Amino acid sequence: MTEQDRVTVNDPRGPVNNGEGHQYVFYGAGADWMIRKGVESLRITREDRVHLADRFVPPVGYRAASDRLEKPGSVVLLEGPPGSGRRAAAIMLLHRFGEDGGADEEGVRFEELPITGKDENPLVPDMGDRFLLDLSKIADEETYDKVQRRLAMRRSQIQEAGAHMVVVLPSGMEHAHPPDLEPHTVKLRRPRGVAVVTRYLRMDRMPFRPADLGNADLQHLCDRSPMRELARLAGLVRAARDSGRFGTDFAGWLDQAMHAMTDRADEVGRQVAAVRTVPERALLLATAMFEEARADTVYEAWHGLMKTVRHEEEATTEFARTDFGERLAGLGIERDPNGRLRFERLAYADAVRTYFWANFPGVRDDLRDWIGRAAGLRGLTTDDRMNVVVRFGERAMAVGRPDHLFDLVARWADHATGTPCDPRAVAALELGLGHERFGGWFRKRMYECVVRSGSLSDGLARVLTTACVQSLSATHPDQAVVRLHYLALRKGEAAREARKALLDLAGRDRRLYRLLIDRLRDRAHREPHAAEPHIQLLTELLRSDRAPDPPPWPDLFLGWEAVFSQPPTELWNLLVSSWLNAVAGDSTQKMALDAMVGATRGRAAALHRLYTIACDWAGSARHPSRPAVAALFWQYIDHVQYGRTERAGAGPRTTEEAL
Repeated sequence: MTEQDRVTVNDPRGPVNNGEGHQYVFYGAGADWMIRKGVESLRITREDRVHLADRFVPPVGYRAASDRLEKPGSVVLLEGPPGSGRRAAAIMLLHRFGEDGGADEEGVRFEELPITGKDENPLVPDMGDRFLLDLSKIADEETYDKVQRRLAMRRSQIQEAGAHMVVVLPSGMEHAHPPDLEPHTVKLRRPRGVAVVTRYLRMDRMPFRPADLGNADLQHLCDRSPMRELARLAGLVRAARDSGRFGTDFAGWLDQAMHAMTDRADEVGRQVAAVRTVPERALLLATAMFEEARADTVYEAWHGLMKTVRHEEEATTEFARTDFGERLAGLGIERDPNGRLRFERLAYADAVRTYFWANFPGVRDDLRDWIGRAAGLRGLTTDDRMNVVVRFGERAMAVGRPDHLFDLVARWADHATGTPCDPRAVAALELGLGHERFGGWFRKRMYECVVRSGSLSDGLARVLTTACVQSLSATHPDQAVVRLHYLALRKGEAAREARKALLDLAGRDRRLYRLLIDRLRDRAHREPHAAEPHIQLLTELLRSDRAPDPPPWPDLFLGWEAVFSQPPTELWNLLVSSWLNAVAGDSTQKMALDAMVGATRGRAAALHRLYTIACDWAGSARHPSRPAVAALFWQYIDHVQYGRTERAGAGPRTTEEAL
């Protein structure tokens, strides 16, 4: 994170990268703070695609790729050097195609496909669906060879369904591309860097003239830097402006941003080399991690860090030591008028964090444990805590330790007190899920947690549920369904919350509704000895108040068929009554009655149960349409049992007559 993370800007969605590098993704109302703090994101939800579109400068070759994507069933492969904006171009190709073709209606998918690993649910694309497959991080031919086989299968599925897919090819692997990909490949070249910077600055309502961007050093950056670095530069200019500490003119803000981009790493290296004592180095890092927190809280975090790295306190009293203010001043740290600490130089805290994680690998475990405790200090505001989560998560993943971040997810989740779900744990998990390099690692780790037969704490189960709803459902909805299904099968209150989340998610999307019906039917069939929990979920899912509108009758029929194949139980009551109520309120739903009876496959015990439920329902409340609905239902039952319909309109029969 850079100092821009501390700045509140007019655009509530914050900056978006449009190039290479680590990306962070946060979803749902619970992640608003992350958007406000300017966490870089390349989400592919619609609102974020619109945000990216405002800042996107097409690379050379973009128009040719767009033309190729028009045809239903088209697959376009993008080839280009790192930093040229390949991923952003892929997202924009799919997004703008949807805009032009009106394809953003409900039910049309815009989804990123996993690169490797076994699919938890098979890919079943529909007409107009849009998919992104980003292979840009693949660096070895063995992996690329395996991915190509999967790509060939997916291309075939996309083409048959009339969907659309854009694939970002790995750089430096041109010799390994299969020849049959060549006709579908478009080569991209980076856009003009100054155009990218200009676009970002204008979106930030920055007062400048084109001549202000004529600086030779800036031109050098624009000509050579990846798109993400240019987006970061524009963010730093905005941060310098909004801080109010670096003058009032664009030239001064740009100068500060340029120094932050080019000089900070060397400056931190020189300072750490000059500061040799543990207290001073620990104070540097504590301030970098807790920048913008109150001085007393940073002081407490600083002492916690020294204890964690096993530094012995001086034997003298505090009055005999260098005072806190003098230590801060000596390190270039200042207190603002509200008593909060910050470095004097723009983006210095980010450079300090980067330096310590890169150059002190032996203390990374200690730093994880320290943050695990210090992120709960009482003097921290909610924003302070979230800043710490993001700063630690960025550094842990930058050095290839996503497990450190997940360790804290589990730790904070297990010790949640006073709230149903620890927001630090949710934020940390969403940060991991949105990481371009490690997002797949976190999805797999979630899967391993939910499928384990051992114990899973209620706290962690709630965090996983929340992350599925707020994050995973937006990027990988099928995977969210799988994880919520496993969570819903557990015992306790957390499992009931997961069950509700699963049913709500499926009820909002016809495709997911169909997917969950098929999944529950399949699991009940494959695990007859443990079918009951799946059938319970299926019974609840098939109620009229859960079904999409209009009802998907073929899918409902298959679901009812699975439910009615089990011995009649009390579970049927609410299911059948819900559809009787639906028909009583809307006669166009009467197909449900015939379909439910047909789903029994003529089994006498099941028909008897349906008849009994209808009798109880008809007599339980006075409603003018209930007798007619019940009579129609009995007619369908008669037709199946006796092959005749003459009892239509007749009153209830006894149980003996029914059988």
